Amino acid sequence: MASGLTRPFCATLALLAMSPSMSFAEDSRTSLFKVITVKDEIVIGLSSEELASIGGSDASAIAHALAQKGDLSAWQYNVHRGPSGELQMAPTAKIGLLSHASLRVEPYGTTYTVAPHP
Repeated sequence: MASGLTRPFCATLALLAMSPSMSFAEDSRTSLFKVITVKDEIVIGLSSEELASIGGSDASAIAHALAQKGDLSAWQYNVHRGPSGELQMAPTAKIGLLSHASLRVEPYGTTYTVAPHP
């Protein structure tokens, strides 16, 4: 990384970094994103309706909504076994995200089926 870049600038670039490898549930169009903080990282899922309500469909829209509102609620996703025993990404809990300077949001790609959240 270039030594002339400051930390805030790098953080801004990281927030805007996007990848076309997002995962969607076939029926509900749930998009998965990885939220990374200094302490940990989690995977969240937002439906197309939820993404439309925050004004976009990518990681930068989520980061912008968090910066503007200060908080955001979403479903946390983890790998679980489906009804047939297959591995899938499934919602486990409704969580709240709080805006923080060191928070990063990026698209999350998976080969597993993505279960829609309630």
